[in-house]
Amino acid sequence: MQKTQGNSQMNLIDNTEELQQACKILKKQKIIAIDSEFIREKTYYPIPCLIQVGYEDGAFVIDAQAKDMDWSDFFALMQNKKILKVFHSGRQDIEILYNLSGAVPFPVFDTQIAAQVCGLGESVSYENLVRVYCGIELDKSCRLTNWQIRPLSAEQLEYAAGDVTHLVHCYKKIAAYLKESKRESWIAEELADLSDISHYEQQPENAWLRIRHNGHSLAFLNALKALAEWREKKAAKSNLSRQGIIKDEALINIATAFPRSMDEMKNVRGLRPDVAKSRLAKEMVEVLASLTEDKYDRSLLRLEKDKETTLPPSLHSLCEVLKLLLKIKSNASGVVSRLITSEKNLRDYIRNPKAQNRILKGWRYEVFGKTAEEFRSGHLGIVYDADTRDIVIKKLA
Repeated sequence: MQKTQGNSQMNLIDNTEELQQACKILKKQKIIAIDSEFIREKTYYPIPCLIQVGYEDGAFVIDAQAKDMDWSDFFALMQNKKILKVFHSGRQDIEILYNLSGAVPFPVFDTQIAAQVCGLGESVSYENLVRVYCGIELDKSCRLTNWQIRPLSAEQLEYAAGDVTHLVHCYKKIAAYLKESKRESWIAEELADLSDISHYEQQPENAWLRIRHNGHSLAFLNALKALAEWREKKAAKSNLSRQGIIKDEALINIATAFPRSMDEMKNVRGLRPDVAKSRLAKEMVEVLASLTEDKYDRSLLRLEKDKETTLPPSLHSLCEVLKLLLKIKSNASGVVSRLITSEKNLRDYIRNPKAQNRILKGWRYEVFGKTAEEFRSGHLGIVYDADTRDIVIKKLA
Protein backbone atom coordinates (compact mmCIF):
# COMPACT_ATOMS: atom_id res chain seq x y z
CA MET A 1 0.00 0.00 0.00
CA GLN A 2 1.24 3.46 -0.90
CA LYS A 3 0.00 6.83 0.21
CA THR A 4 0.09 9.99 -1.84
CA GLN A 5 2.40 12.81 -0.93
CA GLY A 6 3.29 15.49 -3.40
CA ASN A 7 3.33 13.84 -6.83
CA SER A 8 4.19 10.32 -5.67
CA GLN A 9 2.20 7.46 -7.13
CA MET A 10 -0.32 5.57 -5.07
CA ASN A 11 -2.39 2.40 -5.17
CA LEU A 12 -6.12 2.00 -4.83
CA ILE A 13 -7.04 0.32 -1.54
CA ASP A 14 -9.27 -2.60 -2.48
CA ASN A 15 -8.81 -5.22 0.25
CA THR A 16 -9.36 -5.53 3.98
CA GLU A 17 -5.71 -5.76 5.02
CA GLU A 18 -4.75 -2.51 3.29
CA LEU A 19 -7.82 -0.73 4.62
CA GLN A 20 -7.01 -1.83 8.17
CA GLN A 21 -3.43 -0.59 7.77
CA ALA A 22 -4.71 2.77 6.53
CA CYS A 23 -7.13 3.02 9.46
CA LYS A 24 -4.26 2.44 11.91
CA ILE A 25 -2.53 5.51 10.51
CA LEU A 26 -5.73 7.57 10.39
CA LYS A 27 -6.68 6.62 13.95
CA LYS A 28 -3.63 8.55 15.20
CA GLN A 29 -4.81 11.79 13.57
CA LYS A 30 -6.79 14.59 15.19
CA ILE A 31 -8.09 15.83 11.85
CA ILE A 32 -8.88 13.97 8.64
CA ALA A 33 -10.43 15.20 5.39
CA ILE A 34 -13.01 13.15 3.49
CA ASP A 35 -14.42 13.25 -0.03
CA SER A 36 -16.08 10.73 -2.33
CA GLU A 37 -16.64 10.07 -6.00
CA PHE A 38 -20.05 8.71 -6.93
CA ILE A 39 -22.62 8.40 -9.71
CA ARG A 40 -26.28 9.27 -9.29
CA GLU A 41 -27.77 10.15 -12.66
CA LYS A 42 -30.24 7.26 -12.92
CA THR A 43 -30.48 5.81 -9.42
CA TYR A 44 -32.26 6.74 -6.19
CA TYR A 45 -29.22 5.95 -4.08
CA PRO A 46 -25.82 7.34 -5.06
CA ILE A 47 -23.44 4.65 -6.29
CA PRO A 48 -20.19 5.10 -4.32
CA CYS A 49 -17.06 4.61 -6.41
CA LEU A 50 -14.22 6.02 -4.31
CA ILE A 51 -13.75 7.35 -0.80
CA GLN A 52 -10.74 9.61 -0.32
CA VAL A 53 -9.31 10.36 3.12
CA GLY A 54 -6.62 12.99 3.61
CA TYR A 55 -4.48 13.71 6.65
CA GLU A 56 -1.44 15.79 7.59
CA ASP A 57 1.09 13.70 5.65
CA GLY A 58 -0.88 12.41 2.69
CA ALA A 59 -4.06 10.66 1.59
CA PHE A 60 -5.61 7.27 0.94
CA VAL A 61 -8.01 6.42 -1.89
CA ILE A 62 -10.37 3.55 -1.08
CA ASP A 63 -12.26 1.52 -3.66
CA ALA A 64 -15.91 1.67 -2.60
CA GLN A 65 -16.71 -1.00 -5.23
CA ALA A 66 -14.26 -3.55 -3.83
CA LYS A 67 -15.84 -6.95 -3.14
CA ASP A 68 -15.67 -8.69 0.24
CA MET A 69 -13.83 -5.83 1.95
CA ASP A 70 -14.41 -5.47 5.70
CA TRP A 71 -15.23 -1.82 6.43
CA SER A 72 -15.70 -2.15 10.20
CA ASP A 73 -12.42 -0.38 11.12
CA PHE A 74 -13.22 2.48 8.75
CA PHE A 75 -16.77 2.86 10.07
CA ALA A 76 -15.42 2.89 13.63
CA LEU A 77 -13.06 5.67 12.55
CA MET A 78 -16.05 7.69 11.33
CA GLN A 79 -17.59 7.48 14.81
CA ASN A 80 -14.36 8.23 16.70
CA LYS A 81 -15.18 11.39 18.67
CA LYS A 82 -11.49 12.29 19.01
CA ILE A 83 -11.07 12.73 15.24
CA LEU A 84 -12.59 15.69 13.41
CA LYS A 85 -13.88 14.79 9.95
CA VAL A 86 -13.54 17.70 7.52
CA PHE A 87 -15.63 17.87 4.34
CA HIS A 88 -16.12 20.46 1.64
CA SER A 89 -19.77 20.68 0.61
CA GLY A 90 -20.12 17.39 2.40
CA ARG A 91 -23.83 16.60 2.53
CA GLN A 92 -23.73 14.05 -0.30
CA ASP A 93 -20.49 12.53 0.98
CA ILE A 94 -22.08 12.11 4.42
CA GLU A 95 -25.16 10.58 2.79
CA ILE A 96 -22.93 7.96 1.13
CA LEU A 97 -21.21 7.13 4.43
CA TYR A 98 -24.61 6.92 6.13
CA ASN A 99 -25.94 4.57 3.44
CA LEU A 100 -22.87 2.33 3.80
CA SER A 101 -22.71 2.26 7.59
CA GLY A 102 -26.11 3.30 8.91
CA ALA A 103 -24.55 6.13 10.95
CA VAL A 104 -23.64 9.77 10.37
CA PRO A 105 -19.92 10.59 10.85
CA PHE A 106 -19.18 12.62 13.97
CA PRO A 107 -17.82 15.17 14.71
CA VAL A 108 -17.85 16.97 11.36
CA PHE A 109 -16.77 20.30 9.87
CA ASP A 110 -17.61 21.70 6.44
CA THR A 111 -15.21 24.20 4.90
CA GLN A 112 -17.81 25.45 2.41
CA ILE A 113 -20.16 26.33 5.26
CA ALA A 114 -17.33 27.94 7.25
CA ALA A 115 -16.22 29.96 4.23
CA GLN A 116 -19.52 31.85 4.44
CA VAL A 117 -18.25 33.78 7.47
CA CYS A 118 -14.69 34.15 6.15
CA GLY A 119 -15.41 36.60 3.34
CA LEU A 120 -15.26 33.97 0.59
CA GLY A 121 -18.92 34.18 -0.39
CA GLU A 122 -21.60 31.54 -0.80
CA SER A 123 -20.90 28.04 -2.17
CA VAL A 124 -17.18 28.62 -2.70
CA SER A 125 -15.65 25.79 -4.71
CA TYR A 126 -12.86 23.54 -3.44
CA GLU A 127 -10.62 24.83 -6.23
CA ASN A 128 -11.09 28.42 -5.08
CA LEU A 129 -10.57 27.43 -1.46
CA VAL A 130 -7.25 25.79 -2.31
CA ARG A 131 -6.26 28.78 -4.45
CA VAL A 132 -6.93 31.20 -1.56
CA TYR A 133 -5.40 29.23 1.31
CA CYS A 134 -2.69 27.18 -0.44
CA GLY A 135 -1.83 29.28 -3.49
CA ILE A 136 -2.22 26.19 -5.68
CA GLU A 137 -4.10 25.77 -8.97
CA LEU A 138 -5.66 22.30 -9.05
CA ASP A 139 -5.63 20.20 -12.20
CA LYS A 140 -9.28 19.40 -12.99
CA SER A 141 -8.62 17.48 -16.23
CA CYS A 142 -10.18 14.30 -14.79
CA ARG A 143 -13.38 16.04 -13.71
CA LEU A 144 -15.58 14.01 -16.08
CA THR A 145 -14.04 10.62 -15.26
CA ASN A 146 -16.35 7.61 -15.03
CA TRP A 147 -15.23 6.46 -11.59
CA GLN A 148 -16.93 3.08 -11.96
CA ILE A 149 -14.47 1.91 -14.62
CA ARG A 150 -11.53 -0.19 -13.44
CA PRO A 151 -8.58 -0.04 -13.51
CA LEU A 152 -8.10 3.65 -12.73
CA SER A 153 -4.96 5.33 -14.02
CA ALA A 154 -2.30 6.93 -11.83
CA GLU A 155 -3.50 10.34 -13.04
CA GLN A 156 -7.06 9.57 -11.97
CA LEU A 157 -5.94 8.41 -8.53
CA GLU A 158 -3.79 11.51 -8.05
CA TYR A 159 -6.74 13.65 -9.12
CA ALA A 160 -9.06 11.91 -6.64
CA ALA A 161 -6.52 12.27 -3.83
CA GLY A 162 -6.17 15.96 -4.67
CA ASP A 163 -9.72 16.53 -3.47
CA VAL A 164 -8.56 15.91 0.10
CA THR A 165 -4.79 16.46 0.02
CA HIS A 166 -5.08 20.20 0.74
CA LEU A 167 -8.28 20.18 2.78
CA VAL A 168 -6.64 19.72 6.19
CA HIS A 169 -4.44 22.77 5.54
CA CYS A 170 -7.47 24.80 4.41
CA TYR A 171 -9.34 23.76 7.54
CA LYS A 172 -6.49 24.91 9.78
CA LYS A 173 -6.41 28.31 8.10
CA ILE A 174 -10.17 28.69 8.42
CA ALA A 175 -10.22 27.46 12.03
CA ALA A 176 -7.52 29.96 12.97
CA TYR A 177 -9.51 32.80 11.41
CA LEU A 178 -12.73 31.74 13.15
CA LYS A 179 -10.97 31.60 16.51
CA GLU A 180 -9.17 34.92 16.06
CA SER A 181 -12.34 36.70 14.91
CA LYS A 182 -14.48 34.91 17.54
CA ARG A 183 -16.80 33.54 14.84
CA GLU A 184 -16.68 29.86 15.75
CA SER A 185 -20.24 29.95 17.10
CA TRP A 186 -21.54 31.70 13.96
CA ILE A 187 -21.67 28.44 12.00
CA ALA A 188 -22.52 26.12 14.90
CA GLU A 189 -26.18 25.76 13.85
CA GLU A 190 -25.27 24.92 10.26
CA LEU A 191 -22.65 22.34 11.29
CA ALA A 192 -25.10 20.76 13.74
CA ASP A 193 -27.68 20.59 10.96
CA LEU A 194 -25.13 18.81 8.74
CA SER A 195 -24.96 16.03 11.35
CA ASP A 196 -28.75 15.74 11.70
CA ILE A 197 -29.61 12.16 10.80
CA SER A 198 -33.07 13.16 9.54
CA HIS A 199 -31.44 14.55 6.37
CA TYR A 200 -30.16 11.09 5.46
CA GLU A 201 -33.04 8.87 6.56
CA GLN A 202 -35.81 8.02 4.15
CA GLN A 203 -38.91 10.11 4.87
CA PRO A 204 -41.35 9.36 2.03
CA GLU A 205 -44.17 11.19 3.82
CA ASN A 206 -42.25 14.45 3.44
CA ALA A 207 -41.22 13.98 -0.19
CA TRP A 208 -43.93 16.39 -1.40
CA LEU A 209 -42.24 19.29 0.41
CA ARG A 210 -39.40 19.20 -2.14
CA ILE A 211 -41.75 19.74 -5.09
CA ARG A 212 -42.27 23.36 -6.16
CA HIS A 213 -45.88 24.08 -7.05
CA ASN A 214 -48.55 26.78 -7.07
CA GLY A 215 -51.50 24.74 -5.83
CA HIS A 216 -53.15 25.59 -2.52
CA SER A 217 -56.39 23.62 -2.29
CA LEU A 218 -56.75 20.95 0.36
CA ALA A 219 -57.56 18.28 -2.24
CA PHE A 220 -54.51 19.15 -4.35
CA LEU A 221 -52.12 19.18 -1.39
CA ASN A 222 -53.32 15.79 -0.15
CA ALA A 223 -53.11 14.33 -3.66
CA LEU A 224 -49.59 15.67 -4.17
CA LYS A 225 -48.46 14.38 -0.78
CA ALA A 226 -49.86 10.91 -1.47
CA LEU A 227 -48.42 10.71 -4.99
CA ALA A 228 -44.99 11.96 -3.90
CA GLU A 229 -44.90 9.41 -1.09
CA TRP A 230 -45.85 6.64 -3.53
CA ARG A 231 -43.12 7.74 -5.96
CA GLU A 232 -40.50 8.01 -3.20
CA LYS A 233 -41.14 4.47 -1.97
CA LYS A 234 -41.15 3.12 -5.50
CA ALA A 235 -37.90 4.90 -6.35
CA ALA A 236 -36.20 3.59 -3.20
CA LYS A 237 -37.42 0.02 -3.74
CA SER A 238 -36.36 -0.10 -7.40
CA ASN A 239 -33.30 2.17 -6.91
CA LEU A 240 -34.42 4.42 -9.75
CA SER A 241 -34.35 8.21 -9.75
CA ARG A 242 -37.58 9.99 -8.84
CA GLN A 243 -37.69 11.79 -12.19
CA GLY A 244 -36.99 8.49 -13.95
CA ILE A 245 -40.26 7.12 -12.57
CA ILE A 246 -42.35 10.20 -13.27
CA LYS A 247 -41.36 13.85 -13.47
CA ASP A 248 -42.45 16.50 -10.97
CA GLU A 249 -44.44 18.41 -13.58
CA ALA A 250 -46.50 15.35 -14.44
CA LEU A 251 -47.05 14.57 -10.75
CA ILE A 252 -48.35 18.12 -10.19
CA ASN A 253 -50.70 17.87 -13.18
CA ILE A 254 -52.06 14.55 -11.94
CA ALA A 255 -52.57 15.92 -8.42
CA THR A 256 -54.40 18.92 -9.89
CA ALA A 257 -56.70 16.78 -12.07
CA PHE A 258 -57.18 14.20 -9.29
CA PRO A 259 -58.19 11.32 -11.65
CA ARG A 260 -60.01 8.46 -9.95
CA SER A 261 -60.14 6.16 -12.96
CA MET A 262 -57.97 5.22 -15.93
CA ASP A 263 -60.36 7.05 -18.25
CA GLU A 264 -59.90 10.24 -16.24
CA MET A 265 -56.13 9.72 -16.21
CA LYS A 266 -56.14 9.95 -20.03
CA ASN A 267 -57.42 13.53 -19.75
CA VAL A 268 -54.58 14.80 -17.54
CA ARG A 269 -52.85 17.72 -19.23
CA GLY A 270 -49.45 16.96 -20.73
CA LEU A 271 -49.47 13.26 -19.85
CA ARG A 272 -48.22 11.07 -22.70
CA PRO A 273 -50.76 8.48 -23.91
CA ASP A 274 -48.40 5.58 -23.18
CA VAL A 275 -47.92 6.82 -19.58
CA ALA A 276 -51.68 7.35 -19.11
CA LYS A 277 -52.26 3.68 -20.00
CA SER A 278 -49.30 2.28 -18.07
CA ARG A 279 -49.00 0.26 -14.88
CA LEU A 280 -47.70 3.40 -13.20
CA ALA A 281 -50.91 5.25 -14.07
CA LYS A 282 -52.97 2.39 -12.60
CA GLU A 283 -50.98 2.59 -9.36
CA MET A 284 -51.45 6.36 -9.14
CA VAL A 285 -55.20 6.02 -9.73
CA GLU A 286 -55.33 3.51 -6.87
CA VAL A 287 -53.43 5.95 -4.62
CA LEU A 288 -55.84 8.76 -5.40
CA ALA A 289 -58.93 6.54 -5.19
CA SER A 290 -58.03 5.76 -1.58
CA LEU A 291 -58.06 9.48 -0.73
CA THR A 292 -61.54 10.46 0.41
CA GLU A 293 -62.42 13.88 1.75
CA ASP A 294 -62.93 12.58 5.28
CA LYS A 295 -59.31 11.35 5.24
CA TYR A 296 -57.76 14.64 4.12
CA ASP A 297 -54.97 15.96 6.29
CA ARG A 298 -56.01 19.53 7.05
CA SER A 299 -52.64 20.36 8.59
CA LEU A 300 -51.25 20.61 5.06
CA LEU A 301 -53.06 23.93 4.67
CA ARG A 302 -51.16 25.27 7.69
CA LEU A 303 -47.87 24.08 6.24
CA GLU A 304 -48.67 25.91 3.01
CA LYS A 305 -49.63 29.04 4.94
CA ASP A 306 -46.34 28.90 6.85
CA LYS A 307 -44.53 29.00 3.49
CA GLU A 308 -46.38 32.18 2.53
CA THR A 309 -44.04 35.16 2.29
CA THR A 310 -46.31 37.76 0.67
CA LEU A 311 -46.27 41.16 2.37
CA PRO A 312 -48.99 43.80 2.28
CA PRO A 313 -48.21 46.68 -0.13
CA SER A 314 -47.55 49.07 2.76
CA LEU A 315 -44.50 47.00 3.81
CA HIS A 316 -42.96 46.38 0.37
CA SER A 317 -40.72 49.47 0.52
CA LEU A 318 -39.53 48.61 4.03
CA CYS A 319 -38.62 45.13 2.83
CA GLU A 320 -36.55 46.49 -0.05
CA VAL A 321 -34.70 48.92 2.22
CA LEU A 322 -33.96 46.22 4.80
CA LYS A 323 -32.67 43.96 2.04
CA LEU A 324 -30.31 46.76 1.02
CA LEU A 325 -29.21 47.17 4.65
CA LEU A 326 -28.65 43.43 4.84
CA LYS A 327 -26.45 43.53 1.75
CA ILE A 328 -24.41 46.43 3.14
CA LYS A 329 -23.89 44.71 6.51
CA SER A 330 -23.18 41.39 4.81
CA ASN A 331 -20.45 42.93 2.65
CA ALA A 332 -18.99 44.84 5.58
CA SER A 333 -18.76 41.75 7.81
CA GLY A 334 -17.74 39.30 5.10
CA VAL A 335 -20.67 37.05 5.98
CA VAL A 336 -23.02 35.61 3.36
CA SER A 337 -26.40 37.34 3.70
CA ARG A 338 -28.29 34.03 3.48
CA LEU A 339 -26.46 32.86 6.60
CA ILE A 340 -27.59 35.97 8.46
CA THR A 341 -31.23 35.56 7.43
CA SER A 342 -33.35 34.00 4.72
CA GLU A 343 -35.77 36.21 2.80
CA LYS A 344 -38.71 34.43 4.43
CA ASN A 345 -37.26 35.05 7.88
CA LEU A 346 -36.72 38.71 7.01
CA ARG A 347 -40.32 39.01 5.83
CA ASP A 348 -41.51 37.37 9.05
CA TYR A 349 -39.61 40.04 11.00
CA ILE A 350 -41.11 42.83 8.87
CA ARG A 351 -44.59 41.41 9.36
CA ASN A 352 -44.21 40.98 13.12
CA PRO A 353 -41.17 42.80 14.59
CA LYS A 354 -41.98 41.81 18.19
CA ALA A 355 -42.04 38.06 17.54
CA GLN A 356 -39.09 35.78 18.22
CA ASN A 357 -36.73 35.99 15.25
CA ARG A 358 -33.20 34.71 14.68
CA ILE A 359 -31.92 38.14 13.57
CA LEU A 360 -32.71 39.47 17.04
CA LYS A 361 -30.41 36.97 18.76
CA GLY A 362 -26.68 36.43 19.21
CA TRP A 363 -24.22 37.31 16.48
CA ARG A 364 -26.96 37.92 13.91
CA TYR A 365 -28.29 40.74 16.07
CA GLU A 366 -24.84 42.31 16.27
CA VAL A 367 -24.20 42.00 12.53
CA PHE A 368 -27.64 43.00 11.22
CA GLY A 369 -30.56 42.80 13.67
CA LYS A 370 -29.48 45.83 15.70
CA THR A 371 -29.21 47.91 12.52
CA ALA A 372 -32.64 46.74 11.34
CA GLU A 373 -34.17 47.68 14.70
CA GLU A 374 -32.55 51.13 14.73
CA PHE A 375 -33.68 51.79 11.17
CA ARG A 376 -37.28 50.82 11.97
CA SER A 377 -37.25 53.10 15.00
CA GLY A 378 -36.09 56.07 12.87
CA HIS A 379 -32.59 56.35 14.30
CA LEU A 380 -30.68 55.39 11.14
CA GLY A 381 -30.64 56.61 7.58
CA ILE A 382 -29.01 55.55 4.30
CA VAL A 383 -27.07 58.09 2.26
CA TYR A 384 -24.84 58.07 -0.81
CA ASP A 385 -21.31 59.34 -0.23
CA ALA A 386 -20.28 61.09 -3.44
CA ASP A 387 -16.61 61.13 -2.46
CA THR A 388 -16.24 57.40 -1.78
CA ARG A 389 -19.12 56.40 -4.09
CA ASP A 390 -20.47 54.16 -1.34
CA ILE A 391 -23.90 53.79 0.17
CA VAL A 392 -23.42 54.29 3.91
CA ILE A 393 -25.52 53.95 7.03
CA LYS A 394 -25.62 57.02 9.29
CA LYS A 395 -27.15 57.74 12.66
CA LEU A 396 -29.82 60.44 12.57
CA ALA A 397 -29.85 63.32 15.01
